[in-house]
Amino acid sequence: MNSRSETIPVREKIAYGLGDTATNLVWRTLMVFLPFFYTDVFGLSAAAVGTLLLVSRYADGISDFLMGILADRSRSRWGKFRPWIIGTAIPFGVLTVLTFTTPDLGPTGKLIYAYLTYNALLIVFTANNVPYSAMTGVMSHDPGERTLLSSYRFFFAFLGAILTQGFNTYLVDFLGQGDRVAGYQWTMTLFAVLAVVLFTITFLNTRERVVAPERNNLELKEDLRDLFRNKAWVILFCVGLSFVSLTTLKQGMTMYYFSYYIGSISAAASFMVICTVGAMIGAALTGKLSARWGKQAVMKWCFILAGVSSAALFVARPDDFVLIFVLGFITEMATGPIVTLFFAMLADAADYSEWKNYRRATGLVYSAGTLAIKFGTGVGGALIGWTLTIVGYTANVEQTAESLLGIRLLISVFPAMAALLGLVAFRFYPITDELLEEIRSSLEARHKRI
Repeated sequence: MNSRSETIPVREKIAYGLGDTATNLVWRTLMVFLPFFYTDVFGLSAAAVGTLLLVSRYADGISDFLMGILADRSRSRWGKFRPWIIGTAIPFGVLTVLTFTTPDLGPTGKLIYAYLTYNALLIVFTANNVPYSAMTGVMSHDPGERTLLSSYRFFFAFLGAILTQGFNTYLVDFLGQGDRVAGYQWTMTLFAVLAVVLFTITFLNTRERVVAPERNNLELKEDLRDLFRNKAWVILFCVGLSFVSLTTLKQGMTMYYFSYYIGSISAAASFMVICTVGAMIGAALTGKLSARWGKQAVMKWCFILAGVSSAALFVARPDDFVLIFVLGFITEMATGPIVTLFFAMLADAADYSEWKNYRRATGLVYSAGTLAIKFGTGVGGALIGWTLTIVGYTANVEQTAESLLGIRLLISVFPAMAALLGLVAFRFYPITDELLEEIRSSLEARHKRI
C-alpha cells in the first residue's frame, strides 16, 4: 500500500465534490419531496407511503454490505471505486425519472409501480454511492487531507441540495404549466441529465492514491468479522442512523409544514435554500473547527446545537417567519460538520481496522455510510407516514388541529430526539485524535516494511 501522504489538488477536490452535487440533485429530492409527491401528487395514502419507505430502505440494506464487498474486490485500470461512478450514472438518471413518473393505474397498480421504481433506484444508488464514498479513504492517506476532502464533498453536496430545494417547486409549476404530474416528471428529467454530466466529471478528474492489496473471497468471513468487531464502525453507524433520521424528518416535513401550518408553500423554497446555505457554511468550516477543537468536540457540540434548535421550532407561530428561518439556519449549520465528520471518520475507522487486524476493507467500512442513509431515511420516512396517519392527515384539504400538531412535532421534537440519540451514541466513539495519530504513524511504518 502506498502510504505517502499527498496533498490533493483543489481542482480534484472540486471534481470529487461535484459527484455529491449529482447525488443530491436526486437524493435530497427523495428526502424532501418524495413523501409529499407520493401523498399529494402520486395519490398514495400516508400510511402506504410510510410502509413503503421503511420496507424498501431496510430490505435494501443488505445491498450495502454486498456492494462494499464487491467494490473492495474490484480491479481495473481506473482503480477499485471510480469505475462504479461512471458505470451507474445513466441507470441512476433513468430510474430517477421513472420514480417521479405517475402512471395511469389504479391504487394497487400505482403502489406496485412505486415499490418497483423506488427500490430499483435505491439499488443503483448503492452501487454508485458506496464506491463514491469509499474514495475518500483512498484519495489520500492523510487524515487531515481526508477531512478537508470531505468538507469539499459536502459543500458541493449542499450545492446540489440548494438547486433542488430552491428550484424544484418553481420548475414543477413552470414545466408542468399547472399539471404537477408532468411538472415533477420534467423537473426530474432535467436534474437527472445534469447528474449524469457531473458524475462523468468526477470520474474523469479524480485519482485513487492509496492502493490496498487485492482481496479474495476467502477473506470475506474475516472481513465481516473485523467489521462487526470494529467498535468505531458500529458507533459511527449508530451516529449516522440518528443523524439521517433527524435530517429526513426535518426535510421530509418541510413541504407539509409550509403548506398547511404556515400557509405559504412558496416560502418553503426560500426556507430550504437559506437552511442549506447554513449547512454549506458548516461543512466549509469543519476543517478549521476540527483543527482547533478536535473532531470529537465539534461532533458533540453540533449534535447539541441541532437538537436544541430543532426543539425550539415547536414554539414558533405561523407568523414567526424570522424565528422559523433563524432556527432552521442554525439547525442546518450544525448538521454540516456532522455529516462531513461522519464520512471522514469512516476513513479513520478503516485505518483503525487495518491497524488492529492487518487487513483493509475500505469499501465494506464505507458501506456504513449508505447503510445509515438507507435505514435513517427509512425510519424518518416511516415516522412521517405513520404519524400523519395517526393524527388524521388528509392530502390537499385544510388540516385539523390534531394533524397540525403532528406536523409540528415531526419537524421539531422528533428530530431533536434523534439528535439526542446521536449524541449519546457518539460518547462511546473510541478513536481520539491522539490515537488516530498513533495509528497513522504505525501504519506508515508498517507500509514501509512491505
